[in-house]
Amino acid sequence: MELTDKDLQSIQEVRNLLKEAEKAQEVLSTFSQCQIDKIVKAMTDAAVANSEKLAKMACEETGFGKWQDKVIKNLFGSQGIYEGIKNQKTIGILAENKQEKTLDIGVPVGVIAGIVPSTNPTSTVFYKSLIAIKAGSCIVFSPHPSAKNCIKEAVEVVARAAEAAGCPKGAISTITIPTMEATQELMKHPITRLILATGGPGMVKSAYSSGTPAIGVGAGNGPAFIDKSADVKMAVKRILDSKTFDNGTICASEQSIMVEKCMEEKVVAELKAQGGYFLDEEENKQLARFILRPNGTMNPQIVGKSVEHIAKLAGLTKVPSTARVLIGREKNVGHQYPYSREKLAPILAFYVEENVDAVLKKAQEILKLEGRGHTFCMHANDEELVKRFALNMPASRILINTLGSLGGVGGTTNLFPAMTLGCGAVGGSSSSNNIGPIDLINIKRVAYGTKELETLRQEAGMSCNSVGYANACSESALVDEIVKRIMKQLI
Repeated sequence: MELTDKDLQSIQEVRNLLKEAEKAQEVLSTFSQCQIDKIVKAMTDAAVANSEKLAKMACEETGFGKWQDKVIKNLFGSQGIYEGIKNQKTIGILAENKQEKTLDIGVPVGVIAGIVPSTNPTSTVFYKSLIAIKAGSCIVFSPHPSAKNCIKEAVEVVARAAEAAGCPKGAISTITIPTMEATQELMKHPITRLILATGGPGMVKSAYSSGTPAIGVGAGNGPAFIDKSADVKMAVKRILDSKTFDNGTICASEQSIMVEKCMEEKVVAELKAQGGYFLDEEENKQLARFILRPNGTMNPQIVGKSVEHIAKLAGLTKVPSTARVLIGREKNVGHQYPYSREKLAPILAFYVEENVDAVLKKAQEILKLEGRGHTFCMHANDEELVKRFALNMPASRILINTLGSLGGVGGTTNLFPAMTLGCGAVGGSSSSNNIGPIDLINIKRVAYGTKELETLRQEAGMSCNSVGYANACSESALVDEIVKRIMKQLI
């Protein structure tokens, strides 16, 4: 592949930023918990003060979502995150167990690469900057090209505040010439110690294959089950509030509604009463053709757009202005069935199954298609049923009677507040956590000796005697017997 002047300039910019970050890291690594916490508080205050301005910038530049909702996301990504991390110990001695004679010491991982998506650009910058600095590490951002200006401004806001509070210059920075070559250089460069990846499956896969340790997330495709024990009116309210929040751009937002046959009529009536528009058969097919591109990927024209905008683009002329969400009935699950896939827009699939067993099976099928390890929502007041679904669902977050979008990130639940949601091994992720500062530090452990070799030999002899090795009395015989046992187990 031939590199252009822009590519070369962007690669050189990355190298320069990483060198500055490396120098800043040397200084930051000497800071105390008190110094780090002072910087984090200053960054939070600056982010909060600029939340509305940056929300409007993000909405105008990307064309995604609603600026009013992006204000909430910015506040959550700053003040909300701060409240969750402010009392965490991340620097120096984290824990001391005098009884066990151990010490845990927090060690910064070093320079972090922060990948930023276009769907949640400024709030992601706030969040990743805060958890990186709280963990004692510097961060260099790679912005999505379609959101580079608002991302740059967000980075400058927190960087200025951090430096004013004593943070070394260069600890928080961003690429200003975003190219794929620059992102690859950032992820693969030896100065980069960890990648914090948020973005599409291709970007996350690239991060994991870079050779640098990475924390990434998979696609969200969470089903929402409304059980007959649920408060249906509240369940529908929460689902529609969630799916319309910032026009569905949060990956934990619901992608489908599932009900038993006996609940269909009641749930459909409530959805219609609260602004859900059920597509007729022809409209269903028409929108399905528009949701996916010929190559099977999601049509970017629907991402973060309003119902009115999507209806106009897809040629749906009968959708009323009061419609909040477009709902397509679906029976099947598969890459060729658009409604069964992730849709970062106010579009929902609607599944009707014969019984709870069938609902459970279909929800598993949906998550295994797309969304493994991410999020599952359930509206129910039957605690035993909740436990059954939780034990059998391939999701890292099981959300009960709450909004998927804001519940998953910890906004309406007591989950750890985060905007990077790990999907665990089942989802191809290195962690199933809501990612925070503790995920960005290494822990050095100090352990005092508590036994001598003679003690181990004595314990081994007691173990042998307890299983019939009474004749192994001499030291050499005892060792021989232990070796034989080990070899036998290995064979």
